[in-house]
Amino acid sequence: MKQKLSIVKIGGNLIEDEAGFKQVLELFSKINENKILVHGGGQKATELAKQMGVESKMVNGRRITNAETLDIALMVYGGLVSKKIVAKLQALRTNAIGMSGADADAIRAHKRPRKNIDFGYVGDVDTVNTYGIFKLLQAGFTPIFCALTHDGKGQMLNTNADTIAAELAIAMSDQFDTTLYYCFEKKGVLQDINDDNSVIQHINSKDYDELLAYGIISDGMLPKMHNCFYALRNQVSKVCVGNTNMLEADNSDFTTLTL
Repeated sequence: MKQKLSIVKIGGNLIEDEAGFKQVLELFSKINENKILVHGGGQKATELAKQMGVESKMVNGRRITNAETLDIALMVYGGLVSKKIVAKLQALRTNAIGMSGADADAIRAHKRPRKNIDFGYVGDVDTVNTYGIFKLLQAGFTPIFCALTHDGKGQMLNTNADTIAAELAIAMSDQFDTTLYYCFEKKGVLQDINDDNSVIQHINSKDYDELLAYGIISDGMLPKMHNCFYALRNQVSKVCVGNTNMLEADNSDFTTLTL
């Protein structure tokens, strides 16, 4: 029987919410099995870019990354946010280690080809170093991945954190029974964006197509849901979407996705 692995992705809005940030790290630290945390930091990156007079551009929920915004992403994702998370988890007796895709050659990517939109220094994942990550877990470390990859030729790349979480979950599913959690400020996928209690508790592939057609899933949820079903189609055991309470054993008020 495979060991269990929980991969928890937390977004930038949750990181900026002091109470929610504290809660999710406390709940994450209590997960007894193997675990990996993946974090964004887009809101903090946007704030810093504004302070520096650098314009931030988004298309379909994804960030356009030029040379200036890539440097900001490196500072925020790989530095400021990563080290705060690692330090707080160490205080919670979780032996965390901050990682980008370049560290231990963990996640290698290529620069996204220019088609209709030029995303700049944005990476699409090619490979995950499952052996290296497995050895870290085996040694008792908890990897904390930020939204950065590399191309193996010295170039860092900005990569959507939801995508990194999905790619990690898929790659590690050969060795582990993997559950992927997308943790953000809402209780789950909402039928009505203005009603926090309108959680859709189960979504399958057919439901997903209908929700897209009716525009219920849109904007920033588009890449998240794409990655959820991408993971499910590639052997990930379970995908859940919800707020920090989702990580509590007795909570069921979140969205579970299946094929």
